[in-house]
Amino acid sequence: MNKEFKQGIKDGIPIALGYFAVSFSLGIMAIKGGISVFQSGLMSLTNVTSAGQFAGIKIIIAAGTIVEMIMTQFIINLRYALMSLSLSQKLVEGTTLWQRLIIAFANTDEIFAVAMAHTKNVTFPYMLGLQSLPVFGWTLGTVLGCIAAELMPKSVSVAMSVALYGMFIAIVFPVAKKSKPVLFVAAVAVLISCLLFYVPFLSFISDGIGIIISTVIAAALGAFIFPVKEGGKE
Repeated sequence: MNKEFKQGIKDGIPIALGYFAVSFSLGIMAIKGGISVFQSGLMSLTNVTSAGQFAGIKIIIAAGTIVEMIMTQFIINLRYALMSLSLSQKLVEGTTLWQRLIIAFANTDEIFAVAMAHTKNVTFPYMLGLQSLPVFGWTLGTVLGCIAAELMPKSVSVAMSVALYGMFIAIVFPVAKKSKPVLFVAAVAVLISCLLFYVPFLSFISDGIGIIISTVIAAALGAFIFPVKEGGKE
């Protein structure tokens, strides 16, 4: 087995374990929303994006439109295009187009961070190894979560579905403690989401459009109030 591939597999183990735990909760949410085990598993296998899939399932459950789905996924997952452009600068020379497309398919936040922290330029075998277990863990966790949701008491499955929200809090909170802009953007997004949900005359706004509105307004305000000046300093 290629040495680079083996190193990638080793580096991807922690990511796979984390993805398994999170996607297990995702599977519970999908089953509760009427999505089948097969559909949920196929979704996770072909869409390796926690935030995007979480938002997508919410839109599906709410019977949202295809326009809402496209706009939501575009906004939430736009960062992957930027991450792929950045990662392409660290790929070894000679990496072919089809190899780049495979790498881009599973270039998630965690995989990107590990690849960029790699001491050497990354090769296709390394990236293939790094991505293999996380994709498998994400898909397996979703399927097992779906199966478990059908076997567990309703009270237990409802309690476990909260884990997905806990993941997002765990991601945002440590960064927000150190960064006022991040804290501000997160707080504004939460505030707008609450207004859209609880204010009676705004109840006509669907979940999908609500996600888009919250994301765009919070990000725009954050960029306006805390602009990044030349050199990367606020």
